[in-house]
Amino acid sequence: MPILKEGQLDIISHSTEQTQRLGMRLGSLLKGGDVLCLSGDMGAGKTVFSGGIGKGWGSKTPLTSPTFNLVHAHTRSTDRQFLYHLDCYRLEKPSDIESIDLDDIFSGYGAVIIEWPEHIQSALPRQRLWIDIKVLEPTRRNFVFQAMGKRYEDLIEHFRGFTFGVKT
Repeated sequence: MPILKEGQLDIISHSTEQTQRLGMRLGSLLKGGDVLCLSGDMGAGKTVFSGGIGKGWGSKTPLTSPTFNLVHAHTRSTDRQFLYHLDCYRLEKPSDIESIDLDDIFSGYGAVIIEWPEHIQSALPRQRLWIDIKVLEPTRRNFVFQAMGKRYEDLIEHFRGFTFGVKT
């Protein structure tokens, strides 16, 4: 009997550098319209992982915490795609969601990374990749990836192969 559910992947990162490299590998696989939800306690490594995603995706500028702006839009040199980085930590009630133009962000033209997605759960698309990050030790993090939809099942499989050289 499998330990993980179908569409799930569990990874332990042993350092900040490894967390960033995992993000870079995932970022290189993103397409317009992809939605990544990063959930975890304060200091779990969401922004470090997001920074790696941005590097792998090809962002012209580094991804940093958008806590005070809520949304940062990044571009890359190779095309006109956007990578949106949202931090929903400060959103406390459903009406706060209106302060972010989610319709444009979820339009499908750019990939989206959402930190603290549980704060906007009702506004999230049903199909997405949910990533829970837990602190195990000062430098170790547990990442549990859960695909919600066929695109994200495929994304996890490509990520698994790219990261571990495993073909399924």
